[in-house]
Amino acid sequence: MRIHCLGGGLVGSFVTKNLVNSGFEVHLYDIVSRDTEANFHLGDAMSFDHSIADLIVNMLPGSIGGKATELLKDSGQKIVDLSFSEQTPDRHNGIVSSILWDVGIAPGLSNMLVGMAFREFGFLDKVTIKVGGNPLIPDSEWSYMAPFSPHDVIAEYTRPARIVVDGKHTQVDAMSDLHTIDASGREMEAFLTDGLRSLLDIPATHMGEYTVRWPGHIQKYQQSKLTADELVDAWKLDPQRQEFTWMEVFISSGDEQQRWIVEDRGKNGDSSMARTTGLVTACCVKAWAENQDMLSPGVHAPEDLPDDVVRMVIDVMRSEGVSIELQ
Repeated sequence: MRIHCLGGGLVGSFVTKNLVNSGFEVHLYDIVSRDTEANFHLGDAMSFDHSIADLIVNMLPGSIGGKATELLKDSGQKIVDLSFSEQTPDRHNGIVSSILWDVGIAPGLSNMLVGMAFREFGFLDKVTIKVGGNPLIPDSEWSYMAPFSPHDVIAEYTRPARIVVDGKHTQVDAMSDLHTIDASGREMEAFLTDGLRSLLDIPATHMGEYTVRWPGHIQKYQQSKLTADELVDAWKLDPQRQEFTWMEVFISSGDEQQRWIVEDRGKNGDSSMARTTGLVTACCVKAWAENQDMLSPGVHAPEDLPDDVVRMVIDVMRSEGVSIELQ
């Protein structure tokens, strides 16, 4: 199978390497030269011919990735979309391609866990997702390093958050409902961001997604006068500094409750966010490669994936050293 990977950033490079090691013919396209075992093509990813690909993995950042999916939506191909664009592909109807979107950790694995719970319980009273990738030890500055496109992080902080309150969709300012949480023994802060996306289609009484940061980080951002480019430089990832990704997915339905805790600290030079995001993406690619009819033409969210695929994702992540616990 020939797989075209668009974008070779931290997550894109991890996914590409994972797919190469799994025996696929992988072609990586990026405007930045990458040291990779895949067949590498330097230049604008969308300036190349992708019609010969059996499956395309879109890992371009933000709006660029959204435009790429827009161009590919009527190609009739299988597309895994990890671009996290504000303009989401579910707005398209009657498309020829098969698109599986938002297949990272959150959105992504979080959606899969909520989808499984909905199929089990039939209705959800409360869903809260709390997630963040952060340095293991806070500092006197930002206590933060951007584990993916910093411009996408800024979009998280500024884009209004869509949530569910009393069964109704509503929109609130990003960074609202700021509160202290216990993140597996760490005192951190959580605030609302627009991460529910396709989960808004699942019936629930209350639902919200929160970004998790060390205390003081978001207040510093709110008071900062730095430009976006200056923030990109200030939040530059230091590969020598220890970091971790942590997520809690809490679900209740009547007397039933589920609390999933996911944590990773990176491994073999790969960051925790690259691993927790990229392993989900790679698993979805492999599942689709093994079952070509897994998804029909149209747009599909992670929560639409069958339970056996979700369990496979969890098993693979655990086998790679990611801690996933159901409490």
